[in-house]
Amino acid sequence: MNQGDMPVGETPPPYEGPSRATQSWSDSGQKVVQTQSHVTIQPGMQPGQNYDPRIRSQYANEPGVIHTTRPYNPVVGEPSAEAMRRHQESRERYPFLNLSAGEYVILEVHRHPIGMLAQIFISIIAIILLLSLMILYPSIAETVVEADMPSQAVVVPAILGLCGIIAVISYIAAWVYMRNTFFLTNESVIQELQFSLLSHKEQTVSLGSIEDVSYRRQGLLQVMFDYGSIRLSTEGEESTYRFHYVASPKQQTAILSNAVEAFKNGRPVDD
Repeated sequence: MNQGDMPVGETPPPYEGPSRATQSWSDSGQKVVQTQSHVTIQPGMQPGQNYDPRIRSQYANEPGVIHTTRPYNPVVGEPSAEAMRRHQESRERYPFLNLSAGEYVILEVHRHPIGMLAQIFISIIAIILLLSLMILYPSIAETVVEADMPSQAVVVPAILGLCGIIAVISYIAAWVYMRNTFFLTNESVIQELQFSLLSHKEQTVSLGSIEDVSYRRQGLLQVMFDYGSIRLSTEGEESTYRFHYVASPKQQTAILSNAVEAFKNGRPVDD
């Protein structure tokens, strides 16, 4: 019956979605047809990867779908005393991190110092050349008689100033390099990216959103000095996060993988 054909004052029955028909035969030989709505069926449990796998199912009027309810005001569990103690320690040690209640830092990973070798080597060579020029300048000035050479009182402060500028630039480059860090907490991975003195970026990924953790180590130097890159891939938009020049990447990847597995299975994330 269409809604327009119903008597005035009566409301149509609620729509229960598509139904599934089952046929059976009674003892008298008559065919019995029973219908069952897909939407109104709610199984007790389904396999999945979340605390309650039923929540991961999509809403759709299709066979096998699962509907679940969520409270308007969900009950938030209180963190344990140990978690709050470690949370307070992490807040004091890392005041720049945005940690939620009960969240604490488990692992702190810095870049391997080998990534600064090229910058340090170039700076040292430049300073040595400038100091050699300052020492040899009197002899050079005596040799070149016809040229109008500046006095040593002008050249020495200029060379020392250049050496100071190179040293400051090298220090800033090393500071920016070492500021690139990522932290593993009992709830997420926080990546601190420092591009320059005035350029900073922070990325936070929940452990529940991480699908794959892998590392890559290639080349003679990376094998000899045990460093490489770590890759995190997340579900949804398939975002990928990379962290380069990681010391002991195999060990760090194992810790990250164990933390993700423990978080998804509802177990405590330990060190």
